[in-house]
Amino acid sequence: MQLVLSHDLSVSMRAALQYDADDPYAVRAPFHPLDQSGTVEWPLSRDMVAQALSEHTGHADVRMWPTSDSGRDVVRMVLSSPAGSALLEFPAQSVESFLRETRSAVPPGTESTRFDLDAELAQLLTGS
Repeated sequence: MQLVLSHDLSVSMRAALQYDADDPYAVRAPFHPLDQSGTVEWPLSRDMVAQALSEHTGHADVRMWPTSDSGRDVVRMVLSSPAGSALLEFPAQSVESFLRETRSAVPPGTESTRFDLDAELAQLLTGS
């Protein structure tokens, strides 16, 4: 992944997209900041990541869209927080491969069969 610092300058940054079939609607995006101060993790929606391959999506603190840069297809992501914002680029082909794997693990439309909504709500309400 690339952290875009300006129109002409970007640096490589360790990052990943992670998927857990037990949390089928979500994608986690852990980033390792350049100062090596640990890991920052952003929760994303699997649908939003998929939508970002073809159009602008997201709102507020996470926005994503497809574009071409120097002849390569990328997905850009802007993350915003009170501490600042960052523009990131993922190779679109890597995002597509990642999504194929998630769809193999949990096909779209079957996510709700992966967890017990009543048990999840009960756990939330009891604070456990």
